[in-house]
Amino acid sequence: MDMNRRQFFRVSGAGLVGSSLVALGFSPTAALAETRNFKLARTTETRSTCPYCSVSCGLVMYTLGDKAKNVKSTIIHVEGDPDHPVNRGTLCPKGAGVMDMIQSPDRTKVPQVREAGTNEWKRIGWDEALTRIAKLMKADRDANFIKTNAAGVTVNRWNTTGFLMSSAASNESGYLSVKVARGLGMVALDTQARI
Repeated sequence: MDMNRRQFFRVSGAGLVGSSLVALGFSPTAALAETRNFKLARTTETRSTCPYCSVSCGLVMYTLGDKAKNVKSTIIHVEGDPDHPVNRGTLCPKGAGVMDMIQSPDRTKVPQVREAGTNEWKRIGWDEALTRIAKLMKADRDANFIKTNAAGVTVNRWNTTGFLMSSAASNESGYLSVKVARGLGMVALDTQARI
């Protein structure tokens, strides 16, 4: 084998480094033989639905936490549900990025209200939020409900309020949402899938 001086020093240096590592106790065979723990081994698997569009793809979310009384579980992995009949394990880019939405520090988790004349949002409780929505809807319906049209035909319309329904809801809850909105006389109904 023909070797120049520079190649000789490279081979000698590599041999010296390798023998020094073995002398210090580092064995590449032991490192290669070591098994890594599977990151989902101690997690709890939960099935859910993607919140983004009307396709309603199935998700499998893996949470880490021992379910003790004061321990908050954290979601560490989200993937498509291979047993779901809609997506069969695949996800679009929005669904694949649902983990970023779940863990976003800007995600709103409590109801907030901005009073007239102010520019700051104030946190309120769920009971107060639902009561407020019900009162405002009733006041608007009482003021703007149309029983009959100009020809005297009964129409029972409420044109001043719209209803935006969840596209990630099941068929049953979607059916009930439409029935409630139509029963109140709402004409403007839509789903978030079209937004």
